[in-house]
Amino acid sequence: MINDLTKNAHKGKIIQKRNFKEKIAMQLKFDFNNMMKETLGEKEGLDFQLFETHKDLLDLAYSKVMDNRGKGWQEWTNLPFYQQDVVKDILETVKRYQDYDNVVVFGIGGSALGTIAVANALLHLRHNELEKNVRKFPRLYVEDNVDPERMQALLDVIDVRKTVFNVITKSGTTSETLSQYMIIHNILKQKLNDDAKDNIIITTTKGKGTLYDIAVKEGYKVFDLGGGVGGRFSVLSPVGLVPLALVGIDINSLLEGAREMSEACFSPENSKNPALCTAFLQYMSMRKGKNISVMMPYADSLKFMSDFYCQIWGESLGKATDNNNNIVHVGQTPVKALGVTDQHSQIQLYTEGPFDKVVTFLEVEKYRSNVTIPTAGDYKETEFLQNKTLNELINYERKATEFALTKYKRANFTITLSEVNAHTVGELLQYFMYQTAYCGALLDINTYNQPGVEEGKQATFAMMGRKNYENKLDEINSLKKDVRYII
Repeated sequence: MINDLTKNAHKGKIIQKRNFKEKIAMQLKFDFNNMMKETLGEKEGLDFQLFETHKDLLDLAYSKVMDNRGKGWQEWTNLPFYQQDVVKDILETVKRYQDYDNVVVFGIGGSALGTIAVANALLHLRHNELEKNVRKFPRLYVEDNVDPERMQALLDVIDVRKTVFNVITKSGTTSETLSQYMIIHNILKQKLNDDAKDNIIITTTKGKGTLYDIAVKEGYKVFDLGGGVGGRFSVLSPVGLVPLALVGIDINSLLEGAREMSEACFSPENSKNPALCTAFLQYMSMRKGKNISVMMPYADSLKFMSDFYCQIWGESLGKATDNNNNIVHVGQTPVKALGVTDQHSQIQLYTEGPFDKVVTFLEVEKYRSNVTIPTAGDYKETEFLQNKTLNELINYERKATEFALTKYKRANFTITLSEVNAHTVGELLQYFMYQTAYCGALLDINTYNQPGVEEGKQATFAMMGRKNYENKLDEINSLKKDVRYII
């Protein structure tokens, strides 16, 4: 929400005094007063006039995103609108697995982080520990690493015969995911023979890649990721929708929230478009040397939204060259924090360290539980807590951190969710994606490529002995030195 930001002096500018809720039906609110010079002062704050002086840049960034909506690598923008048949297929498929004990996702990066973030937000925080008659849906395990101890630990606690494995990779060639598949396929074959195919669902790009070829040969159920949906923008595709539906999350409400946010992000007016507005504020903050973006939710349910944000912001915006091949080395380093936990580990740095950060708070107005702090004997030191609630305490903690940062002239802004539900989470995901797209357009970079990631993938292929990567192995070996500075 914009709270009296512009006052009378700024009437007629890009953003006037108004409440987003009066204009659009979003359930998220945005307050960026604590990024502006009226609050932080001339040195650290941003001048509202920047929206006017950079109007041409804003218009160009808006056009870049809107003109390519639904095209190329921006097919993700269509996901909230055109998946009725896909959702129907997913919900029909899910019925087959209601009696299973476990859902296991094999995927990494964008094939996992969105699912983790949404599941943590919408499932009971101890979902896997609840008795089945209480949780009513399978346990969820998202295996986004190939640590051998982790794989063994998973196999120690699940019965593979009562588990559905959702194997996800856009390219169909991801080494980590293929290795996980090969291990579980071998175990399932030993235990279930030809019925093993019923315990595996594949999500990949149809017609492309090793995993798709395997799926066709083995007869697995396949969901198509879509050629123009990159991994970090794929949570609202079958990448996220399949496993989330398997554990009972309302994927229709998730998409409905994303549609609502999308419509807000279609607006060319900053006052109605939170993604364009806040992307511009982050862009201008980068120009002032604030090259670290801290995401700090004040809700355990939103803890892993920080992980989702860190990938989409870091992988999309950290680029060496711009669209004209100029060397620019741009990007804003994302950092995850959790309120209240990290008030006791990071806030000292943020309040008194370098002026190089923007802190984004995620606030929840209404928690799904209400816990009262009881009287604890005749201890005067605890009177201020007695008969208050944890709900009050955590929100006052957030406001206290906001106060401390603002007092020390540290840029921060707040996104408020009315409550954490499928609708608001869908809004938040789509906001992060559009904010990233607009910021990439402002930076004039390719938001959707990842050459740094691909370099590491190719090096892994070479060192693991994959055919046709001999030249890359030679390049790796050429970097080895006779002298190593190792202690």
